[in-house]
Amino acid sequence: MGSTGFLIGPKRQVNMMLDPVRIYATALYLASILLALLCALYVHNKLLTLVAIILEFGALIWYSMSYIPFARAMVSKIMMACFETEF
Repeated sequence: MGSTGFLIGPKRQVNMMLDPVRIYATALYLASILLALLCALYVHNKLLTLVAIILEFGALIWYSMSYIPFARAMVSKIMMACFETEF
């Protein structure tokens, strides 16, 4: 987010982050950053920190896909098809 904020300007970056299409992705990404920092600096649990970093990476990918038309819908359909199993 910092690199695109540098390229397009901070005001436009914040406006794009708060766009209704990506507001939830932005909130999830920022919350996962705070969770990773909290786990690393205050909890001092390596496993929780690793889980928080993995969540942060997934949230960043989901946020980045909001800039590509129909990318999140396509990934959602693929994931539903992959995990749709009968027991």
